Amino acid sequence: MAIPQHTIDQILDRTDIVDVIGQRVKLKKTGRTYSGCCPFHQEKSPSFHVYRDKQYFHCFGCQANGNAIRFLMDIDGRNFVDVMKDLSSQSGIELPKDNQDTKRLSYKREIKPTTIAPKKVATAPENNSSDQPPIVAQHDPFEEFQQNNHLDSEFNPHDPFIAFEQAEQNSTQDGNLYDLLENIALYYQQQLPRSQTAQQYFRQRGLSIETIQYWRLGYAPEDWQHLEKAFPYDTEGLRQLGLIRTSDNGRDFNLLRDRVIFPIRDAKGRVVGFGGRALNDEIKPKYINSPDSEVFHKNQLLYGLYEGRKQKAQDWLMVEGYMDVIALQQAGIYGAVATLGTASNTDHLTILFKQNSRITIAFDGDAAGQKAARRTLEIALPLLSDGRELKFFVLPDDQDPDSLIRREGLENFNRLLQQAPLLSDFVFAHLSQNHDVSKPEGKSQVMGELRQLTELLPKHGSYRYLLQQFFREKLGFNRKWQPQVNNDASLSFSTKIDAEQYVIAILMNHPYLYIHFEPLRALISHDQLLFKILNIFNCIFDDLPDDPELSQYYILGACANHHHDLQHILLNTQISDYTASPEQADKLAEDFSIKLQYQCLQQKIKSKKFTSIAEMRNLKQRIYEIDCKRSLSLLEE
Repeated sequence: MAIPQHTIDQILDRTDIVDVIGQRVKLKKTGRTYSGCCPFHQEKSPSFHVYRDKQYFHCFGCQANGNAIRFLMDIDGRNFVDVMKDLSSQSGIELPKDNQDTKRLSYKREIKPTTIAPKKVATAPENNSSDQPPIVAQHDPFEEFQQNNHLDSEFNPHDPFIAFEQAEQNSTQDGNLYDLLENIALYYQQQLPRSQTAQQYFRQRGLSIETIQYWRLGYAPEDWQHLEKAFPYDTEGLRQLGLIRTSDNGRDFNLLRDRVIFPIRDAKGRVVGFGGRALNDEIKPKYINSPDSEVFHKNQLLYGLYEGRKQKAQDWLMVEGYMDVIALQQAGIYGAVATLGTASNTDHLTILFKQNSRITIAFDGDAAGQKAARRTLEIALPLLSDGRELKFFVLPDDQDPDSLIRREGLENFNRLLQQAPLLSDFVFAHLSQNHDVSKPEGKSQVMGELRQLTELLPKHGSYRYLLQQFFREKLGFNRKWQPQVNNDASLSFSTKIDAEQYVIAILMNHPYLYIHFEPLRALISHDQLLFKILNIFNCIFDDLPDDPELSQYYILGACANHHHDLQHILLNTQISDYTASPEQADKLAEDFSIKLQYQCLQQKIKSKKFTSIAEMRNLKQRIYEIDCKRSLSLLEE
């Protein structure tokens, strides 16, 4: 049984991992987590932790970890489908029935009476008086589509006109929507050389022949029934895809006519729909996309995602339109994506955050762009769990990424992109532009609007508190926010201060960053000062005041027994030098946590203090995962 990922995600969202594991393991609430003795290896002191907010479990002894599905599979030795059936019944979300997906993707290929001759009809191309050679569509540049072509061996994919005898032999067979979409994409590609106007449009936009072939761009003829003529036995499939419509007077017509065509791929690289752009700007709407169907869900798709992943993009930029994505790719900027004629939503941002924890969104500098930025901000805030970072690339007036890169050139464009403000700076500029922040009343209004926004942030994350602290200091409530003086804080220490003491200094200044360091409790020695400080945090973390300044006093009071050691550490560290923004403070904490976890695990491997080969393997796997995070962190700096 094939279970779609969105169904799995829905079931996990409705499943409380604490309830699931609590039925098998005696759990005790400790701070913000639940802990108990690990069911996967013998132990006397609890090292098994369950995180309700992350829906995740982890054992710091044997390194077992995963979600509720993985726990039930491992604890009972059951397969994935059996576990999903149980969770499905508990959550009330129905699983797809066997072969249901196959049936949804199929349609009957039938011979219908028609007056249209099924033989190939040669269409004379437009008179091309240009000196430039015509754009010639070539084979699909993505090899996997040729290797995985499931079409009949007698069918020539480069000839969209099917001979009558072949269609009659296959008329009793079911068609597949993905195969039909692939053939339609090939058909539209073949029509491009027949239209001088369509070719000229792409030339005016500065696209090379290689770019046109790479993105498989094409042209939909003016004929009202061109798809029926090209695919006379696939009418039912064309209707299912919404590419054939019926007018009020009962006459069928094709949705896309006399438009340049942008095939749209899903994350697996399959063609799932089309975008069509009118060649005459007076025609409205300018862009038309395939309607939602069994294979096309525009709210869950991003144009360019497949291509960006294929090119191993590291940085991801959300732009407005197809041509922006294509122009940036042609200029050598990979990882640009666009929504499919809709405003960005939670699904779109979640997809991008899965590619990288740091993404950038481009907006026009006009009023409409500012409105879109505010809307996207409110959508994005609930997704900004610790470690995620959002930047806002505000474009100059009357410019889009396509026109800007042509005007400024690649080097200047990259410079402007790198200068895009972080969310904290963008929010401060956005909220303070309408108020006089030199007056108490203006400061109060800004802080009031900020509180409304921070309520949207994850409650258990540190970012909401860092953002409040950042605003207070920017507005002059506390000491001034210090500028950054060193970009390599994680590698630069005082000779008197080691990494563990630096972590203590970070915690004293930013108590809510404790969530980054919590895993260290199970790894470091109990006689170390850091362990004692982390233990205090674990006991009182849920009671920390919401106000950032009060939370600092609260934790200093709780750690009063260690005030002599803390005084030495705080006097010899300048944390403010390395935390010039909430994002930087969060990144610094994440880097230190990863570094110390790596060191502790390496020491445990060298000491050979493990009870089984399985535990050793889990330790090595954990070291490998952390090492990958370390490498990624270095690439992102």
